[in-house]
Amino acid sequence: MDLGLRGAAVVVSGGSKGMGRAAAEVIAAEGAKVAVLARGLAPLEETVRALRDLGAADAVGLRADLGDRAAVDAAFEEVGGRWGRLEVLINAAGPTDVGVGRTFDELDDAEWHATLDIGLVAAARCARAALPWLRRAEWARIINVSAHSVRRQSPGLVAYTAAKAALTSFSKNLSQTLAPEGILVNTVSPGSFLSEGMKNYLAALPPERTVADGDLVAAMRIIGEDFGHPARLGRVALPTEIGPVIAFLASRSNTYMTGADINVDGGSDF
Repeated sequence: MDLGLRGAAVVVSGGSKGMGRAAAEVIAAEGAKVAVLARGLAPLEETVRALRDLGAADAVGLRADLGDRAAVDAAFEEVGGRWGRLEVLINAAGPTDVGVGRTFDELDDAEWHATLDIGLVAAARCARAALPWLRRAEWARIINVSAHSVRRQSPGLVAYTAAKAALTSFSKNLSQTLAPEGILVNTVSPGSFLSEGMKNYLAALPPERTVADGDLVAAMRIIGEDFGHPARLGRVALPTEIGPVIAFLASRSNTYMTGADINVDGGSDF
């Protein structure tokens, strides 16, 4: 499929794992230049190798703490200096283990701050740093990854869902702000999928509830039991089922969709 991404410069924050990496791989295969921002060096290096194997010869991984404005600004300056352009920003970083499975009464201020910072403010930092470059581009897109759980609340996801709901609202507002400039801003809201956070949650279950690696149906059963988020398809998703949706919204093929929140949830939002 030709999405019109060949030669485009793309930044994916949180792009070394999960959906971010899945989207980066689709975009790399489309012929784009891809820069991945993340904290962990080993996952970054492995992701860059994979992106280069897919055809993104100039793929680059930049270590950046998305909670640090100076680090984020420096990363985007490096990308701009390297390529002299930027067409796409994808914000795929999000809370992983922080606060997941803990109720309101169990959360402390530090967990609230950490969840909101990585789930909302990090995307705003990246957008602010990217905008000077996006505004110079012939076409530009911003995609923020939210969650379908903003529509189906769970006491065990109170901080996570609050951060994602705020991100969805921020994205809608930003789409209106940037529409006159032709910069399209959309949100993708995945349902239950095998994120790093979910893998860690499943791995920490007691032996009698163990889920075999790759058992998507059993993982969905646990999520339904613990968080009340069943999917009509009866299984969780893989990141590779969500990455292509992100890639389309981020591409030049998307010419008229902005301010949208797209569910990829296996029939969870019924």
